[in-house]
Amino acid sequence: MSTTHHHHGFNPKNEAEYLKGHEHAPGDHSHRPIIRFDKNGIPKVVDHEHDHTTDADYQDDYMQAVAAYKKTFPDKKQQMEETPDPAIRELMRRMDDLGIDNVFDRFDAQKPQCSFGIAGICCKNCQMGPCRITPKSPKGVCGADADLIVARNLCRMAAAGVAQHGMHEREVILNLMWAAEGKLDVPIEGEYKIRAMAEQFGIKTKNRQLKNITIDLCKVLLDDLSTPYPGQYKTIAACAPPERQKVWRDLDIIPVSAYHETFESNHITGVGVNGDWQSVMQQMLRNGLAFTFSTVLGTSIVTDGLLGIGDRATAKVNVGALKKDYVNIAVHGHLPMLVREIVRTGQTQKFIDKAKAAGAKGIQFYGICCSGLSAMYRYDGVIPLSNAISAEMVITTGALDLWVADVQEVYPAIMDVARCFKTTVVTTHDSGRLPGAEHIGYDHHHTNIGETKQIAEKIVNRAIESFENRKDVPVSIPPYEITADVGFSVEYFKKAFGGLDVLIDALKDGTIRGIINLVGCTNPRVVYEKTIVDYTNVMLKNNYLILTNGCASYPLIKLGYAQTTDAAWDHCGDSLKGWLKAHNLPPVLHVGECIDNARSTAFFGGIAGALGIAIKDMPYGFASPEWANEKGLDAALAFRLFGISSYHCVEAPIYGSEKVTAYMKYDSKKTLGSVMVVDADPKALGEKCVRDLEAKRKALGWD
Repeated sequence: MSTTHHHHGFNPKNEAEYLKGHEHAPGDHSHRPIIRFDKNGIPKVVDHEHDHTTDADYQDDYMQAVAAYKKTFPDKKQQMEETPDPAIRELMRRMDDLGIDNVFDRFDAQKPQCSFGIAGICCKNCQMGPCRITPKSPKGVCGADADLIVARNLCRMAAAGVAQHGMHEREVILNLMWAAEGKLDVPIEGEYKIRAMAEQFGIKTKNRQLKNITIDLCKVLLDDLSTPYPGQYKTIAACAPPERQKVWRDLDIIPVSAYHETFESNHITGVGVNGDWQSVMQQMLRNGLAFTFSTVLGTSIVTDGLLGIGDRATAKVNVGALKKDYVNIAVHGHLPMLVREIVRTGQTQKFIDKAKAAGAKGIQFYGICCSGLSAMYRYDGVIPLSNAISAEMVITTGALDLWVADVQEVYPAIMDVARCFKTTVVTTHDSGRLPGAEHIGYDHHHTNIGETKQIAEKIVNRAIESFENRKDVPVSIPPYEITADVGFSVEYFKKAFGGLDVLIDALKDGTIRGIINLVGCTNPRVVYEKTIVDYTNVMLKNNYLILTNGCASYPLIKLGYAQTTDAAWDHCGDSLKGWLKAHNLPPVLHVGECIDNARSTAFFGGIAGALGIAIKDMPYGFASPEWANEKGLDAALAFRLFGISSYHCVEAPIYGSEKVTAYMKYDSKKTLGSVMVVDADPKALGEKCVRDLEAKRKALGWD
């Protein structure tokens, strides 16, 4: 049975008048509502909460509406005027003066972006395509319609996110196991964490050596990561609330293993395999659970076991903390083991003396992305500078001698800028090669894992050589630096306050209205870092406590939200401000790198468990305002699967399918207890979040 498509037309020149009075104004570029046209061709915005219709009559009109909206993405000029960090503005101007492209130039050059990609209705999974859904061709060559194509694309995106964090997990599990076996000559610094988690998993600990307990724990986590055998997913069984486990069993989404679900996702989304969009979305949810319990929680467990949990610390942040006349080494990526050894090596007197002999005052370490965040609260003196998007801008200071790249969020563009400033770039892992970079690291099979200390020494020596070769490079450092309190965890609250009761009491009596976990990437589709700051301001003024980690945490630590000062506390409503002052805590509690979402869930689960309330009923929210990469989809799913709604300023590529849109954003209220809320206006997004969480407080009878 064919579907008739009515084309009424959408005139972009009338867009401003059409949108006047509607919630989503021009410039609200990330939220793309489904457009309906009446019989006279008059457009209106559909209220998704009440309209889940599934006909495709207005597909062509909708695509034209998307085309009209996408022209409202911010351009570079707007980015330069509105991004909140003055250091970034200065670095952007410097790149302009030097004639060097940056991420915002390249984003502008991509405009107009593909309407089919934005809507998620382009399929290139076989060589009969690529296929795209239009009124003329409502199905691809194989017969896949918009619902199936959008679902396939989402499932593959989620599987890629599992693979990315899964590679991180495999690396640190093997590091910890090899340390226990003696193949890797590094100490195991998190004995408390290993013993506590082993007991939770039912591994015998009494009268056993730490190395044997560690090996057994690693084997359990490796099974959940990679076994092909159906059976119990041990991390879920040991760590997930029983209420949630029942929900997931009823939905039949408990994974076999992270590897298997990634494998199966690529299988079923191939041509001629699974033609049921709902089945494909069910597989996406299995990816979400594998991501949550293996590639985030599992990674966090072994990282804390190997390197220690870390503690509250005060760190310098932002580019003004760059030091002239030092051997300056930046670490960038996600893998912590070699970073630890490089930092330890560079801080020894032997290498400090080498640096001074080369004319430097000493050696200084800096962090980009998650490697920097992981290092800053574990090792003294590591200064975080930027997240992935502005990494190339940091090089334009001319102050960095060596850039150590491991894996993930290392854009190829840094090579172009590094050449301009004679900054040496070294890659350390086969997964993260860069053309033109030097490679000093592990081989593909890690046969040289026992040479970790020697590799670290080679890298630090290379930094000293680079310093000697760069003395003619002009240095220009924007004068913006600040300190931030970092390294918060449940363990810190136990040490400082005796446990979580201090938070529980404040939540119940309304001093703190709720808790938000704010994370994610940054994205040039919105004004860089501004959505994060604006959303945070709304939540703090309404007395909501913020936990943060990963790339989204950078603007908050750079702009003073992680300080115990009057200026920081003035962002807050009166009751939150008083509570923070009394306990000497900043408005934003920085818990670490992106895998440290596990620390946020420890807060969420610990508080809910102590109260005997399901996590889904608590006044909790997950915010990822500027999410950009594939892992960002999984990160939102991780909290959605617990019944915690997610809040975003960037839309997912789902609007080509009304069915998938409803499944992702609204229908999950019934199955998971959570929804996905998108509004490109971060202040409006914050108000919606406050409204939703106040309703949860009311349902609990807390007001």
